[in-house]
Amino acid sequence: MELILRPSPTKPLPHPACLPEWTVDPSSQPELSPSLRLAELTPSPACPPEMPLRPGATEMLPEPAHQLEGPPRPRPSLAELTLEPVHRRPELLEACADLINEQWPRSRASRLHSLGQSSDAFPLCLMLLSPRSMPGVAPTVVGHARLSRVLGQPQSLLVETVVVARALRGRGFGRCLMEGLEGFAKAHGFCRLHLTTHDQLHFYAHLGYQLSEPVQGLVFTSRRLPTALLSALPRASHPQPPFKAPSLTLGAPKGPPLPPPPPLPEPLPIQPPAGTPPQSLLETQYWDLRGSPIFWMEKVL
Repeated sequence: MELILRPSPTKPLPHPACLPEWTVDPSSQPELSPSLRLAELTPSPACPPEMPLRPGATEMLPEPAHQLEGPPRPRPSLAELTLEPVHRRPELLEACADLINEQWPRSRASRLHSLGQSSDAFPLCLMLLSPRSMPGVAPTVVGHARLSRVLGQPQSLLVETVVVARALRGRGFGRCLMEGLEGFAKAHGFCRLHLTTHDQLHFYAHLGYQLSEPVQGLVFTSRRLPTALLSALPRASHPQPPFKAPSLTLGAPKGPPLPPPPPLPEPLPIQPPAGTPPQSLLETQYWDLRGSPIFWMEKVL
């Protein structure tokens, strides 16, 4: 039996000119509001899942504010920092003076003059320098310390004017500076460091410094003035002849004689001082010129 398939007749579409006209009443349209409701923004479950965008040839980078910070920078070590004398880096002289004046304000000209006295024969001013950020840029002066010879102790040095930049404190630069000073002293044949402090007693004690007696630093050294002569100067006695007041009488006195001067007051009894109490981490018997307590410390290298 043969089957013949015939397509069903299609409905003829009316001519566009024959279509009825539709008019829309503006009053019947719903009011459009600029505010969007949360339900209108929530996708329905039937919506396809969100497809991730993958950058093409142009790499899409997040904004700097959203970038993840790297791991914290470790404590600076002497391998990254350098310790150099001031007189060998004259281009950093002003930066070093500003660093010290930030802690102890002083005339800049006076500070530059003091730093200009640095030499290999002591006193010697050392700078702690950070590595250069890029070629052609001068390194940053991180810290400073001054080393002077000690009177009567040829193998000791006095550490003075120890300072670290205020913005870099608490990151280990102070320890690096002191470790560099100790290494410098050892390399030049010194075996003991002395220093003074007002409020950093526990910091130096943590580095191995102990309370000690005061020492006298040498402001300058010269081959013409041996140490033996300098050590004898403070103990040398200088006897002076008794003072005799000059006579003001040029001729015979006129008028009645002057009354005798009043008797001198009796001198106060001087009692010998009691035993000086030893230093401790809380009290000291030493004071500076401004009347502030000062602690003397030393460390054997």
